[in-house]
Amino acid sequence: MKTDIEIAQNAKMEPIIKVAQGLGLTEEDIDLYGKYKCKISLDVLKKNESKENGKLILVTAINPTPAGEGKSTVTVGLGDALNKLGKRTVIALREPSLGPVFGIKGGAAGGGYAQVVPMEDINLHFTGDMHAITAANNLLAAAIDNHIHQGNSLNIDQRRIIFKRVMDMNDRALREIVVGLGGKVNGFPREDGFMITVASEIMAILCLSNSLMDLKERMGKILVAYDIEGNPVYCKDLGVQGAMALLMKDAIRPNLVQTLENTPAIIHGGPFANIAHGCNSILATKMALKLGEYAVTEAGFGADLGAEKFFDIKCRYGKLKPSCVVIVATVRALKHHGGVKKDKLNEPDVEELAKGLENLGKQIENIKKYGLPVVVAMNKFITDSDEELTLIKNYCGEMNVQVALAEVWEKGGEGGLELGKQVLHAIENTENNFNYLYDDKLSIREKMDIISKEIYGADGVTYTGNAQKQIAEIEKFGMDKLPICVAKTQYSLSDNPNLLGRAKDFSVNVKEVRVSNGAGFIVVLTGDIMTMPGLPKVPAAERMDIDENGSIVGLF
Repeated sequence: MKTDIEIAQNAKMEPIIKVAQGLGLTEEDIDLYGKYKCKISLDVLKKNESKENGKLILVTAINPTPAGEGKSTVTVGLGDALNKLGKRTVIALREPSLGPVFGIKGGAAGGGYAQVVPMEDINLHFTGDMHAITAANNLLAAAIDNHIHQGNSLNIDQRRIIFKRVMDMNDRALREIVVGLGGKVNGFPREDGFMITVASEIMAILCLSNSLMDLKERMGKILVAYDIEGNPVYCKDLGVQGAMALLMKDAIRPNLVQTLENTPAIIHGGPFANIAHGCNSILATKMALKLGEYAVTEAGFGADLGAEKFFDIKCRYGKLKPSCVVIVATVRALKHHGGVKKDKLNEPDVEELAKGLENLGKQIENIKKYGLPVVVAMNKFITDSDEELTLIKNYCGEMNVQVALAEVWEKGGEGGLELGKQVLHAIENTENNFNYLYDDKLSIREKMDIISKEIYGADGVTYTGNAQKQIAEIEKFGMDKLPICVAKTQYSLSDNPNLLGRAKDFSVNVKEVRVSNGAGFIVVLTGDIMTMPGLPKVPAAERMDIDENGSIVGLF
C-alpha cells in the first residue's frame, strides 16, 4: 500500500479554476495561489445571498486515541461519496497547524484515498493564513509592551497583561518566559509566554467573523490587560485593531482546493478543539452551503469537545442549523476505551470492545440532546474482524441509530457509498429539532454545570480559588453572558486523560477562567491542559526530508 503522500503526489488534480467554475464561480470571484489553490472573494456570499442553503452535515467522533482515528478521512470520503450519488457536495475543513504536523499528530488532509490535495501545501504553509494570524497577534503583543515603554498613559498593570504572543510550532520552552531584559532601551522586564497560533483569540475571531469589518470590530474588543485600578484595557484602547485587520485582509478569505476525486473542498481556519473551539470558519461553511446542495464539515476530536462547541458556539454565531451528524468510531479506538493496551489494538478482542462501546453510546446520547439525526460511521481498518464489526452494528441497533461501514481510506468515495446513503436517509426521514444545550445568558457556573453534567457525565464542577476570582471579575465587567469554550483533554469524557470509556464518578476541575471578549466566548481551562504543546521524544520532523528535485518524503 502506498503512503498518504505517495498517493497524493500521484493525484490527477484539476486546475483549481476548473473546480471553481464547477461551483459557478468566475475568475473575478477567486485569486489564484498557483495552479491548484485559490482564495474565494467574500463577495460570493453577497452574490448568493438569496440562494437557499444546502444541507449541513457535521462529522464528529468518539474520544480518540493518541494516534487519531480518521475523522477528516471520513469527512473527505463522505463528500466524495455524496457526489458519486449525484448530490452536489462541498467539503469544509480546518487548516492544519505546523506544530502537530512536525510533532506527533501529523497533518489534517485526510488519508489514503480520501484526501484533499495538494496535500504537501495544505499541511505546510498553504496560503499563509497561519502566518497572517501570527503576525496580527504579535503586532498587538508588541503594541502592549511599546505602550508601556513609551510612558504607559493607559496605566497598564504589567503584572496583569493577559494577552500572549504566539507561534505556529510546538515549543514547550516558550510557555513561560521573561521579556524586556537587557536594560532600559529594551523596555520593562516582565513575565510573558507563548501559545500556539491555533489557540490564539485571533484564530477564534477569524473563524467566528462574518465579514472583514466584523473581524476588525471583534479585534478591538479583545481584553489585553487590566490597569492599575483593576479596570479592563482593550485592544481598541491601543488603536491597532485596524492594522491587525489589514494584516488579515487576505487570510479572512476562505481557500478552495479539491479532493483526490476532484470534489471541491473549502479549507479555512484551524482552532484546536481541546484548547479552542475546534471548527473551521463560519465564512467557509456558509460558502459551502451556498455553493453546494450538501456541505460536509468536521469539528475537532470527540463529540464532547468539537461537536458541543460547533453547536453551542459556531452555530449560535453563524445562525446555522445542521441537518445530520456522523459519529466516527473505529474498532481499535473502542478497544482502547475498553482497556486494551496500544500494542494489542490490532488483535481481535470482542470482550474489551464491548466494554469500550459505552464511549460511543455516550456520544450518541450527547448528539441526541441537540435534537439531531445521528449516523455512526465505522471507519474500517484491515485488522478489524467481522465479529467485532457485527458487535458494533448490533450495539447501534440497540441505540436506535443507523450505522454504516466506511472504507474510504482504502476505496475513496466508492468506500463511502453505504454511509452516504444512510446519511441521506437520516436527513430525509428523521425529525430535526435542533436546539442549543444552554442559554448563553445563564451564569458562567450554570453553563459550565450543564456542559459537565449533560455532555461529560460529571457529578459536578470544582473551581480553584484563582478561577473563582477570575469569574467574579468577568461578571463585574459584564462579560459573562457568552458561550463557554472548555479547554479539556480530548482522550476522555472527563478532564483526566486516563479515565477511558464512559467515565463515571468524577468532577471537572476548573483551574482558570479567561474571557475571549473579541471572539465572543469564555475559555474554561480544566485539568492539565496546556495552550502550548511540546514535541514528542521522536518528532515526525525527524522522518521528513526533501530531495534536490523538491520532492517531499515522510509527511503524513
